[in-house]
Amino acid sequence: MGWHQELLIGFDLETTGTDPHEARIVTAAVIEVRGGEPLGHRQWLADPGVPIPEDAVAVHGISNERAAAEGAPADRVADAVAEALTGYWRAGVPVVAYNAAFDLTLLAAELRRHGLPSLGDRLGGAEPGPVVDPYTIDRSVDRYRRGKRTLQAVCTEYGVVLGSAHDASADALAAARLAGAIAGRHPKVAALGPAELHRRQIEWYAAWAADFQSFLRRKGDAAAVVDGTWPLRQPAGETV
Repeated sequence: MGWHQELLIGFDLETTGTDPHEARIVTAAVIEVRGGEPLGHRQWLADPGVPIPEDAVAVHGISNERAAAEGAPADRVADAVAEALTGYWRAGVPVVAYNAAFDLTLLAAELRRHGLPSLGDRLGGAEPGPVVDPYTIDRSVDRYRRGKRTLQAVCTEYGVVLGSAHDASADALAAARLAGAIAGRHPKVAALGPAELHRRQIEWYAAWAADFQSFLRRKGDAAAVVDGTWPLRQPAGETV
């Protein structure tokens, strides 16, 4: 039985913006999934402590008024999400996140912002993982396929039903199901153990970033820099 048929943890954040170092958590979801079926589910609504821009509200539907009235303090949400994820990692269970470098980098930034233990601290100095990122895997195993690589587009490609796009719970469940669908189509991915798959994704993401950076520079942006670090990017000089 491959890793994709064992317990997976779907994870997703909806946020105030698109810069993972600056944006704040608005909603979070962690879902236990086995064989594509949800087993357990935790979700959080945060008061991010900053105004939620209108364009972000338009994406995830959480208004400033609702976040302020119903949301838990941002530090409590970040701490709870980090504890949930690191608990699974300590047990060796893979966490699945679509475009994991965004969600995990943003969570790490929130932990720093509130003076909370980092993911690495909670893991006794170990690197977070194993992580499964369908975005990174799909881009490597089917690199020449045309079209968008959004969660919705890739779910359509693999026949995975995405409930309400940009709802953290729906996206987390879809990510876990998508990981299984990709492994089902690509036996070489299914055959890898979670630790080896994690290592391969580090290499695949770095290779993609180098290629994309070269493309941008060929197109005239001589100073273009694409960060190839996965799954957790840190500000210069800081560690996990």
